[in-house]
Amino acid sequence: MEESPGSQTVITTTSSSSSYSDHFSTSTLAYDKHFLRTVPGILILAEIVLGLMVWTLIAGTEYFRVSAFGLVMFVAVFYWVLTVFFLIIYLTMAYTRITHVPWATVGLCFNSSAFLLYFVAAVVDAVSVRQAGHRKHDFSSWAASSFFAFMVSLCYAGNAYFSYKSWRSRDEGN
Repeated sequence: MEESPGSQTVITTTSSSSSYSDHFSTSTLAYDKHFLRTVPGILILAEIVLGLMVWTLIAGTEYFRVSAFGLVMFVAVFYWVLTVFFLIIYLTMAYTRITHVPWATVGLCFNSSAFLLYFVAAVVDAVSVRQAGHRKHDFSSWAASSFFAFMVSLCYAGNAYFSYKSWRSRDEGN
């Protein structure tokens, strides 16, 4: 067989072992329209809205003058981004297509750590409010962010409880 200078030969092989694509299908995106009507779904929405309030109220001030607010900002933004990520995972039902991840354990660890760190951040926020001194705008924003931080902590505690129930029922089923 004679090849012309511009022709190429392509050789493809297939493997009989399972590949990553066997366990993760992107052919169809599912949408769980009922998730937002469940208590965990409502709590996630509350976490996103209240968490957004926490970090925007602090970011609109001169928070860098009080170093403790760096921790509050980190916790608020970090868990806000991850919560949005988990909302997308739950809404698209991606957890049903990614079977290698123990989602009940991940949810329990995420919500428990979010509660603990957010509660610490809320306490730090509340204690640091008095350092606002004569800056009335900063004082009001920091006081409001402290309130919302405690509210977000309660939401994460609620979701940690539901994650624990899910984890426990899955553990008992095996």
